[in-house]
Amino acid sequence: MEHRLLKTFKAVAEESSFTNAAARIHLTQAAVSVQIKQLEEEIGAPLFLRVNKKLYLTDAGRLLLSHTATILRAYDEAKAALAAITQAEQARLHIGVASTAVTVQPLPEILSEISGNFKALDLSVLGGTSEWIIQQILDNRLDIGLVSLPVENSDITTERLKSDKLIAVMSPERKLSQARTITVEQLAEEPVILGEKGGNTRRLIDLFFEKSGLAPRIIMELQRNEAILKMVKLNFGVTILPEAAVRREVARGKLCAVRVRELDVRWEFGLAYLKSDYIAPAVGAFIKLCRAYLSEQLSVAGE
Repeated sequence: MEHRLLKTFKAVAEESSFTNAAARIHLTQAAVSVQIKQLEEEIGAPLFLRVNKKLYLTDAGRLLLSHTATILRAYDEAKAALAAITQAEQARLHIGVASTAVTVQPLPEILSEISGNFKALDLSVLGGTSEWIIQQILDNRLDIGLVSLPVENSDITTERLKSDKLIAVMSPERKLSQARTITVEQLAEEPVILGEKGGNTRRLIDLFFEKSGLAPRIIMELQRNEAILKMVKLNFGVTILPEAAVRREVARGKLCAVRVRELDVRWEFGLAYLKSDYIAPAVGAFIKLCRAYLSEQLSVAGE
């Protein structure tokens, strides 16, 4: 049932007159008659009885009128809610983040700016692997993700914000730490500490060893880079991370970064969201701010 037909029907029922209803809703009497006829044809029953030039509701008319007010009110409420969203007054922004470093800086600054632009923002931030975040976006539980790239799904749009080379990272106490470069064979002989499976960084590393025909001796799989780096500092093993993730610690002499000759893949980090012609205002604002902040300020990265 069309909104305009119900609105006309309600006016006629309350006025008990086609003429008065027409004047009330600013239509001609003929137009009102046509709309009531369309509604009766859709329902399959007459809505009014005409007795001595007076209108009376039929049983079907009375039943429809009892629901019309509720239907029209729900329509108006939905229209107002949609208007509020398009006017950037309220919106949903559910974000997935695959980098713990981003949650420290600059994500708080980005969210602070967005919150100031929306009067009622349904905001949530969840951490997880890139693989998990992509699935949550596909299930409509998340609106957008900050993940490692690439994402191999035709329903997902991605945008690269940061790219970095992957390097071997180790304690200064390890023998290989003094080398400028090492081979994949040398790396495979070392105890290796990596992030958990499900992240794109881990997938790139696994693919690198697979193509080399070597199986690394993985002694630990940890969720957070902070935990991985602490284990590496204590000389439990070596790891592979984006260079920016360890730049400060290398400068302080706490860690050593060594290039692996055959390791030519790059770590990439960026945005992922559903492929669509429409982007909600809050999501669009988040994308713009991520471009402004992350492309310049992301100095510690990785999953």
